[in-house]
Amino acid sequence: MHHPARSAWTGEWRPALRRLASLCLLGAAAAGLQAAPKVEDSMAQRVQACTGCHGKEGRAASDGYYPRIAGKPARYLHNQLLNFREGRRRYALMTALLEPLSDEYLREIADHFSSLDLPYAPQQPSSEPPALLQRGQELAMRGDAALKIPACVQCHGQALTGVAPAIPGLLGLPRDYVVGQLAVWKSGSRRAHEPDCMAQIAQRLGPGDIGAVARWLAAQPVPSQAKPAASLPAPLPMACGSVVPDGATR
Repeated sequence: MHHPARSAWTGEWRPALRRLASLCLLGAAAAGLQAAPKVEDSMAQRVQACTGCHGKEGRAASDGYYPRIAGKPARYLHNQLLNFREGRRRYALMTALLEPLSDEYLREIADHFSSLDLPYAPQQPSSEPPALLQRGQELAMRGDAALKIPACVQCHGQALTGVAPAIPGLLGLPRDYVVGQLAVWKSGSRRAHEPDCMAQIAQRLGPGDIGAVARWLAAQPVPSQAKPAASLPAPLPMACGSVVPDGATR
């Protein structure tokens, strides 16, 4: 049955109902926007893409593959970010993250991680053969004159915790990471500014020596004061393009 009164009422109020519904939707949207949490705008928040792999605050443990970056010398970190961006180091994920970033922004990232003073995780217990560890210790502490290989301590500091402003520490790094980096230097897949001292050293190391020094370094405890030394006690044993005077650009 037809109900004229009902039809007239519905037709008269339908536009008003539509406007009311629209206002309700707008109000709900506005309330949602107001309730949205504020996003922290800090360097710690911005570098979450880094800490996703390198561990919380950049302090990766010694039982993985990714290296610790917290507390490393700022210029060293900046050099490595530039090397990834410019193809001297090859890792597609790092390159994709860094390609859009300016030199200055990379410097800010390096300064952020360099400024962190965080404890290291305990080293993993070693079950390596004593003879292998002894050879690794010889290479790290005394080098091999016959192979023209300087000791690690001659460049990376007597405590092997690095030297400011551009030489990294070697303790607290995963064994497989050290092996991998020496291998890619040896093959030429990783490069640094010429003269590339680490490439020259890696090319003189045989596979057994690479494994020995990596295993010995990975087995060493990190001292409680693990900051980089302020300076080297003696000149570097060989020219190294990545280590330049203060104030230089690399």
